[in-house]
Amino acid sequence: MNPLRGRSAELGRLLDALRAAEHGEASLTVVTGEPGIGKSALLRAASEQAERHGILLATAAAHQTDNISPLSSLAPALRAGPNPLISTDHFLELAALNGQPLWLAERLADLIGRRLDGEAALIVLDDAQWSDPLTGFVLRIVIARLASAKVMWLLATRPVPGGVTDQLIDAVQDQVPVHALQLAPLSTEAVLELAADRLDGPLDPALSVRLGGVQGVPFLAEQLVAGLYLSDLPDGLVEGVRRRTASTTDLCQALLRTAAVFGSEFRLEDVAELMGEPIARLSPPLDEAIRAGLLADGGSTLTFRHELLRSAVLADVPPSAQRALHRAIADQLLASGRGPAAAAPHILAVAAPGDATAISTLRQAARELLATMSITAVSVIQQAFELTPVDSPLRGDVGEDVVTMLLVARRFDDAQAFAEDLLGGTALYRCPVTPDLRASILLRLAPEQWATGRLDPKDLNVEGATSHLAERLAAYRVLAGVQEPFETEDPVANGVQLLAAGERARAEGRYGDASDLYAKARAATLDEVGSHPAIWIELAELFCLARTDRLEEARTRLQGLLSVGDSWVAPQLSVLRAQLELAAGNLPAAAEAATTGLRWMAEIHDHSSEPIARQVLALVALQKGHLSEAREQAAGDEQIRALLAIADGDPAAATRLLDTPRDFPERHEQLIHAATATKDPRIAQNAAALLADQAAATPSTHFRAAAQLVAAHNDADRPRLSQAVELLREAPRPLLLAKAEELYGLAELEDGDRATAVAALEHALDSFTELGATAQASRVQAVLQAAGVRRRRWAAVQARPETGWEALTPMERRVALLVAEGHTNRSAAEELVVSASTVGTHLRAAFGKLGVNSRVQLTRLVLERFASPPNA
Repeated sequence: MNPLRGRSAELGRLLDALRAAEHGEASLTVVTGEPGIGKSALLRAASEQAERHGILLATAAAHQTDNISPLSSLAPALRAGPNPLISTDHFLELAALNGQPLWLAERLADLIGRRLDGEAALIVLDDAQWSDPLTGFVLRIVIARLASAKVMWLLATRPVPGGVTDQLIDAVQDQVPVHALQLAPLSTEAVLELAADRLDGPLDPALSVRLGGVQGVPFLAEQLVAGLYLSDLPDGLVEGVRRRTASTTDLCQALLRTAAVFGSEFRLEDVAELMGEPIARLSPPLDEAIRAGLLADGGSTLTFRHELLRSAVLADVPPSAQRALHRAIADQLLASGRGPAAAAPHILAVAAPGDATAISTLRQAARELLATMSITAVSVIQQAFELTPVDSPLRGDVGEDVVTMLLVARRFDDAQAFAEDLLGGTALYRCPVTPDLRASILLRLAPEQWATGRLDPKDLNVEGATSHLAERLAAYRVLAGVQEPFETEDPVANGVQLLAAGERARAEGRYGDASDLYAKARAATLDEVGSHPAIWIELAELFCLARTDRLEEARTRLQGLLSVGDSWVAPQLSVLRAQLELAAGNLPAAAEAATTGLRWMAEIHDHSSEPIARQVLALVALQKGHLSEAREQAAGDEQIRALLAIADGDPAAATRLLDTPRDFPERHEQLIHAATATKDPRIAQNAAALLADQAAATPSTHFRAAAQLVAAHNDADRPRLSQAVELLREAPRPLLLAKAEELYGLAELEDGDRATAVAALEHALDSFTELGATAQASRVQAVLQAAGVRRRRWAAVQARPETGWEALTPMERRVALLVAEGHTNRSAAEELVVSASTVGTHLRAAFGKLGVNSRVQLTRLVLERFASPPNA
């Protein structure tokens, strides 16, 4: 291998990153430069150094035709070398996930991580600007997931603002160090050294002068030395290639020109068929092209040695000949069964506006690509739309295809805007908009609009639409709540009305009825316009199922969806899992699922479930006594703020918990908290009434037990409290059971039955501790210790910090908040019904723990901590 000239500084930076990877610091390096500037040579030099040091090497290069094949750019790197990153069996398994990009990326990250297992690796992708969309998406996920692995990612790209590599850098720069290398032209000295290396001897003075005309581009310097570039001509490379090929046979020249139209990578059998020549007859001219330095033989495919060489050859093919060849290539690919998607680039190269055959083929290509390459499918169908005349009725049908594919590609706003233009009488479409076209497009938009609260019932009435479309629109009006249900034989309209019935039942707290209705609606879904996505319905079904006595069934089914379901709804799946794990008392799993959901939301730009994820994280933090974390996770959530206010010593905030929405995670527990956090009987009675209503609507074990628990607590009815505890032993709600045992123990302790009380409280303490609910465990432990219970070893519950806000007792927090609101010691004492001296004692303790020595400093600290009034 010839030495790398003029790039010692750049190579040094790559080797620094490689050494860092060996020591456990993953990174991404992106080398950017114009064609021929030496990107590939730099990557080869880094790869050679990696191999010398025994570092696992995986390399690949993207091609212009990769855009129609999922993961085609990255796949060669996964399978490169004698000991590849991915085994054959696992690689075949990945192919089944091409239509589920997030699951594919997660699985690939897991496989690569396990393969490396502490081993250092260099993963290289050249010409990344041509990466297929799935490769671009997968890289964003995998690089971030492997942030702790010993891996260096090295990409080379042409400058493409906003392209694949820019998107990749934006996505991963917070997870791994990113190094950007911009390659400048070589110095004159480096160019002369490079030429001397290629000639293996001293340079002729005349050649040295001519090398000054390559402007520091190493590729052109090499071609000048090889006789393929004439620096004294405006089109030096074209003339050089022309001069070199002039000495080859006519068949060799025809082979090169035909291949250049095919693309930078091609199969010999395709070129032979197009030329009408036997493959055997093309062997000698192929050898000529290889010896001329224009082609390289990769075994199954042939490639031009550089895209600039292909461009130089293509310059000698007249435009009319190029068009004819593209058309012939498209026809050949279609006739050979390679499919419309393979033919699409060649059709686009020659199609003229109004070409009905081209438009039809492109529509087929877009549908073929939609499942695995939705981004490419959108591009193809948009170009088909542009080829369709504005005054052609066909343009409306193609426009509907555009809306459909934008929706599949998760570009909802673009789909909405395009549909409005198409149906709004703009220059986009000059033919009359038929009622069926309008109805069909509205129905395609309706599911997403309803899910995001943007469905306008006024748009759901199209006069003159075919009966089945009209009934489907009417069904969405039922779903929107502006029309009464109606009889229909249309399966889609029936399914949407079942969904509407399920939504009504859920809103009324009839979760058993709702889950049954959702199941029927899901069974009625079809692959027809207006049909609601089954996965969205199943999410609602599982949510309701978990609120009956079938929590474990819901968790099992959800786990199946997390491995084989639609990866585009991965955030919603993960957030639902967080809710179910919280219900089951698995606090670490709930927090992990909520965090994963937030990460997936950022990766696919869908934040619709973020408030629920934040609620779960805040509730877990509260269970652990981490008040600052809870406040950060859900600062604007009214219920979380009420819980924090109670924890800060304001029992009056319990009344705000009575307004907890039905869909709030474990709402019944918040109502129990409202009833038990204050001595105000009205709050407790209202909470009991709300729980009784919920138990009547859904008579599940935990709802019935929760209602009985609060009613018995309000009446100090110890036998009924004991019955509620026993009832909860039948429900998979361990946190709720522990809370019931705590309340029962406290009631028995107050009544004087110390033995029964201690047994119940100790069981509650053990449960809270095992579940990680350290805040509740600390509270129960304090009660037991105050009751004189002695243990050889108390549970290792979290100790209160010595400084900071969490170090304050509830009363100290309450005093600090009142003083920050402007109260004097006396007025704060009146508010808290204690003496002014007691307030002073708590205030001095708060000053010490918070590190302040004045009311002004305390107020400033509280204002910094609470973005809004703490007890608002």
